[in-house]
Amino acid sequence: MKISTDVLAVLSGCQMSGNQLVLTEQLDRQMYSAVNKVLEAAGGKWNRKAKAHVFDEAAADVMEPIILTGEYQRTKQDFGVFFTPLALARRLAERITFTHTGMRLLEPSAGMGALATAARDAAQADDESCSWADITCFDIQPKHVVALRALGLHAECADFLDEDPRDYEPFDAVLMNPPFAGQADIRHVMHAAKFLKPGGQLVAIMSAGVLFRRDRLTESFRALVHARGGTITALPADSFRESGTGVNTVVVSFSERMR
Repeated sequence: MKISTDVLAVLSGCQMSGNQLVLTEQLDRQMYSAVNKVLEAAGGKWNRKAKAHVFDEAAADVMEPIILTGEYQRTKQDFGVFFTPLALARRLAERITFTHTGMRLLEPSAGMGALATAARDAAQADDESCSWADITCFDIQPKHVVALRALGLHAECADFLDEDPRDYEPFDAVLMNPPFAGQADIRHVMHAAKFLKPGGQLVAIMSAGVLFRRDRLTESFRALVHARGGTITALPADSFRESGTGVNTVVVSFSERMR
């Protein structure tokens, strides 16, 4: 079942507590019918007493994959981490502006290093000695850190959100594909922006939800991107199909304000 962006926007603004979902806005009959169709297909049953749709499990766990993919599927997927397909990693690395020797680049939540290695390849194409490319990676999974170090990358095992930007020399660029579940992508990108030097560039893959969600966190994020003269560009459908997911994605790009 494919779901329109208007319906996704309504669903993303619903109040979810435990196994109950409450619509928080008045809808006309046509929109209510479209939203209710999705809720019923996902297993939600209207409970007049609770004035809510009630699910057999946590409502947020049911709705998150629907909002991320723009469709309802009966099979469950892990919507935390999606490894970046190599072709897409190369296209994103090309968005980084190469400026000077010793340029410092950060990839938080680096996974298996697709973006970091794409950036390193791009640097080698620009400068055969790769003298400008100082790449730092973080990942919370020890096995990923082992793989990153095997690729010759500097990698640290840590939860990126716990890292203090004051502990690091500011970076010239950030290239990232953060986890998506529970709007973690917004939190990761907003945190990563604190690691940039003035004028530094950030390029990130994010959930397409940043285009239509109406909650305070998303609206604050869109304001941040706008304030920095950034862009949010939708990626083609199925950009992550080879990674085993139909999640809808965008590329977000902005520069840190000069102080």
